[in-house]
Amino acid sequence: MKKYPRQFLRYIVVFLMILAILPFGLAMKEKKKIYQSGEDIKPQSVGIVFGAGLTPQNTPSDVLMDRLRVGAQLYHQRKISSVLVSGDNRFEQYNEPEVMKQTLVQTFLIPEKDIYADFGGRRTFDTCKRAHDLWGIEHAVLISQEFHLPRAIWTCETLGIESIGVSATLQPYIKETLFKLRETAAIYNAFLDLYLVTPSYLDGPFIKDLDEK
Repeated sequence: MKKYPRQFLRYIVVFLMILAILPFGLAMKEKKKIYQSGEDIKPQSVGIVFGAGLTPQNTPSDVLMDRLRVGAQLYHQRKISSVLVSGDNRFEQYNEPEVMKQTLVQTFLIPEKDIYADFGGRRTFDTCKRAHDLWGIEHAVLISQEFHLPRAIWTCETLGIESIGVSATLQPYIKETLFKLRETAAIYNAFLDLYLVTPSYLDGPFIKDLDEK
């Protein structure tokens, strides 16, 4: 069996440690761009609300409803002039973006003309990539829970959207520990997506330049 010099093995260990820590460093540095409310942010053209699942009754989950509530608050505070709701619509009878849009219209009284639905936001990467390439967004307020925002901001920034985030953590969530554990794995996956292997996503033609709305 071939023996490697101890110094070489030390380099390997250091490299693996850096590789383990680097994705978290890249994501967590974006925490300084997270705000607890819209009071301290400058007005932007668009806010992006990330999907977070529907209940069996086809209504927003608690996590998603809080995101929609904060998005509506920012709109009514005139901190954003339009809302892009982005979610999953892969399966029949499951139309997350449409439920999000209708909730903003019916529950939070946002005019339908100021809401845009992106039906290809299956993951954070997809939402950011499509927001930039298909919707022409280069500046945005990202609306999600605080445990998700560092990765969301990091992803959107890397894909060309200058971003800040407003936290939609309005309550303790039943599965919050699970969400945070899953976020750990998602940060590593985002590193692969952004720097090593560009994943497939639902591409399409340019839709509308929301930055110029």
